[in-house]
Amino acid sequence: MIVALLTAAGTGSRMGQDIPKQFMHVDNKPIIIHTMEAFQNHPAVDAINVVTLPSWVDVLKAYAKQFNISKLRWVVPGGATGQESICNGLQAMREDLSDDDIVMVHDGNRALVSGEIISNSLAVFKQHGSAVAAIPCVEAVFRSTDDGMSSNVSIPREQLFRTQTPHTYTYGKLMWAHKMAAEKGITNTAASCTLMQQLGEMIYFSKGSEENLKITTVDDLMIFKALLHTKKDDWLKS
Repeated sequence: MIVALLTAAGTGSRMGQDIPKQFMHVDNKPIIIHTMEAFQNHPAVDAINVVTLPSWVDVLKAYAKQFNISKLRWVVPGGATGQESICNGLQAMREDLSDDDIVMVHDGNRALVSGEIISNSLAVFKQHGSAVAAIPCVEAVFRSTDDGMSSNVSIPREQLFRTQTPHTYTYGKLMWAHKMAAEKGITNTAASCTLMQQLGEMIYFSKGSEENLKITTVDDLMIFKALLHTKKDDWLKS
């Protein structure tokens, strides 16, 4: 079984709006539904699990019914941190998944994840046993030690990659990682790839995209809305 585990338990404090960002409507549809539809429409994905704010569980279920998200199987209350929320989602599937089943952990507010990104993640997983969507860094990067006031240390951008989601692992591997995190007192890893790296695991990159943006701020929301209504010209090569 291949399960998309979507994290949507953030309060959206950086967005500064009256409701959590994942429930804001764009084109008459909540952002989280845009994300769910990407996995609903992918033929390789068997089921969807959404971890969300406890007070929004029933709302999410109602939206899923309204927009015909038939693959939704679990809706799980989130925790105090991103790491805890993912752990809650994994624990909720304990009776239904085997260690060899595949889980794609994905940010619920990355609503433009494409079928190609999902497929490539699964392909890299098949080759290496794990996959983390990533894109190369194209900007010049400096390291600062005074809160961004100045720097005289640059980092070669050819060595830098910005990770996105999905993060694809076996269910057993993710459960192992969270068990080890509890034993080692690791509590601050909202990204599964960061937790895996701290546990000594190699990270294998799959295809990401600038369009696979994480909607965190009002600026991100405006970019998302623009991309929704943008069609690539036929003469442009992929």
